Amino acid sequence: MLTYYPRRSTALWVAVALALSCVSYSQASMADDMVSFATAGYASGLHSMALMHKIDTNGDGMVSRDEWLAFQEKVFAMLDKDKQGTVDAKEFISHDGGADMVHFSTGGFATGLRTRQMMHKIDTDGDGTISHDEFMAYQAKVFDMMDTGHKGMLTKEQFATGGASSQ
Repeated sequence: MLTYYPRRSTALWVAVALALSCVSYSQASMADDMVSFATAGYASGLHSMALMHKIDTNGDGMVSRDEWLAFQEKVFAMLDKDKQGTVDAKEFISHDGGADMVHFSTGGFATGLRTRQMMHKIDTDGDGTISHDEFMAYQAKVFDMMDTGHKGMLTKEQFATGGASSQ
């Protein structure tokens, strides 16, 4: 004979609901972090499989932290036209030579990155320029936000969704 314990059953359902809401909240929180951390144009430019293939230099179908940072080093070098180690608004937003960046990355990535809004997000000290260190710290944070499994590798799914999907 089964005995029904309404309090235990209710407690079990409450625990399940709490656990599911925590997982859902965690994923939503990460997505909210990316939205507040980057502009929509930049975030959508990141999620291109064409960009992933350009960053994935060893062709294993994933992007390692080292591959990501090496790619971002090259992006900064393209932005820093005068090779002073900082990028001002004119260099950052200018589309002179933009074809080189589009060819190196993708149009969506280049267009999403080179906006005044993104410059302000990356310029953490607010001095009107982006230093190499600011740029690389920002890009490392983007990678870490996408690397939801904390494995130092972005799968195709993580890259395509910005890490919003579970692993």
